[in-house]
Amino acid sequence: MKTFPRGTRMAGTVLGALALSVGLTACGGDSLEDKDSGKAGEKDKKGSLVVGAAKFTESKVLAELYAQLLSDAGYSTSIKTVENREIYAPALEKGQIDVMPEYAATLAEFLNAKENGPKAPEEKPVASSDADDTVAALRKLAKPRGLKVLPHGEAVDQNAFAVSERYAKKHNLKTLSDLGKSKLKVRIAAGDECEVRPFCAPGLKASYGIDVAGIDPKGVGTPQSKKAVQDGTDQLVLTTTTDATLDNYDLVLLEDDKKLQNADNVVPVVNAKDAGSAEIADVLGKLTDTLTTDDLMELNRKVDAERVKEADAAKEYLESKGLLKK
Repeated sequence: MKTFPRGTRMAGTVLGALALSVGLTACGGDSLEDKDSGKAGEKDKKGSLVVGAAKFTESKVLAELYAQLLSDAGYSTSIKTVENREIYAPALEKGQIDVMPEYAATLAEFLNAKENGPKAPEEKPVASSDADDTVAALRKLAKPRGLKVLPHGEAVDQNAFAVSERYAKKHNLKTLSDLGKSKLKVRIAAGDECEVRPFCAPGLKASYGIDVAGIDPKGVGTPQSKKAVQDGTDQLVLTTTTDATLDNYDLVLLEDDKKLQNADNVVPVVNAKDAGSAEIADVLGKLTDTLTTDDLMELNRKVDAERVKEADAAKEYLESKGLLKK
């Protein structure tokens, strides 16, 4: 189950309820209830679409990619940045948000918990390392909620584990299996939930035989976590496959060669009634077929390291791939 390194992807429902009571707001402060306010005077447009974004770089970039493609296809688009899934998922179901970039396994288990109880993701998970199976399970859960899950592509943002380049060379480590066979004791820099999450410490022990000596609760992929591994205070850091700053800390990812992590492929999810047309699916499908994990990493790097605006990074990428009309 994927963790939001920039605001937990599986945050508590209490937080969602509290946030909903305050109101659904965008980064500019506009209410999601005002979705249709931009339609007046735009007869040349095909209609207005609200694209949602969660509050972290990658989601914002994906939202820009979606919005610019849809705008290029003749739709009037706006982007609403929302705190977490507990807020934007109900908004998507209600049609206050029309289109949302999502992660297949994480959304599948989120809906699994809503449908079958909070323990369902651990006791009866529906996601796996197989992207096709995971998306199929997601569609079954999403359809009754008025959501349409579009095809997934290659781009994936999974949990991942990294060590220092020096440590990897010293112990000849390329995969998590190599680390398990080394019999080295490792401390993991991660969120404190790593101690109990099946994709983290328990999974590393069960699947790879890794000797986890403890958890250093510095967060998922945070600068503090990566610095702790760089300095040798910890040996392993929990991050993501699209972390664009690993080189800054001389860290390298170890391959998840036994597929411990679920298939968190990027997938567009739309409100079936308002944005479920074949045309919208076709427009977004061109991006899905093009976007790779390396592309996501580079887009994240441009925004986080070079301070390029999300909109500018998205436009440059779409133009470079020939996805925007001249």
